Amino acid sequence: MTWMASLRKLHPDDLDQVAAVYRDAVISQAEGLYSPAQIAAWSNHAHTSNAVRDALSRGYGLASCAENDPTQIEAFGLLDPIQRLSLLYCRGRSCRQGRSSTILRALEHHAWHQGCRQWHTEASQLSKPLLLRLGWRIDAEETVMFAGEAFLRWRMIKPLIQPHGGLDNQQAETIGG
Repeated sequence: MTWMASLRKLHPDDLDQVAAVYRDAVISQAEGLYSPAQIAAWSNHAHTSNAVRDALSRGYGLASCAENDPTQIEAFGLLDPIQRLSLLYCRGRSCRQGRSSTILRALEHHAWHQGCRQWHTEASQLSKPLLLRLGWRIDAEETVMFAGEAFLRWRMIKPLIQPHGGLDNQQAETIGG
């Protein structure tokens, strides 16, 4: 399937779609990496916690939308605060199309222009391989309790370098530079 990069800014009124993408991403991609109890706890988090709503209100995020429906979010990434990749999720049906990489490049471009020179995040087993491919490095491994379940995750960091190109003028205008 050919996918054309189309990004837009996330807004607090996107919460229902963001929560739906979050849930779909976990349910469709975490089997075999996490137990059924972990998947249930994690997939419900966006609907049962204020953390996602609060991050969406405070942070800067981008959405990748369906080609045939620009209002339908297929993937999203969120910085909260600007130096922390807080959330990165993609619907199962839209995985492996370059959406997450495109979002990360655009977020990196934005963060750099906001004065950020290093990112950090806490990566799941789902996001760790992508982040490693994109130049992130593992700072530490940790186990955390999340919605009553223990999860292994990795604190990761990435120095930001000055973007050279990366976004074309149409993409920069679409996401507000």
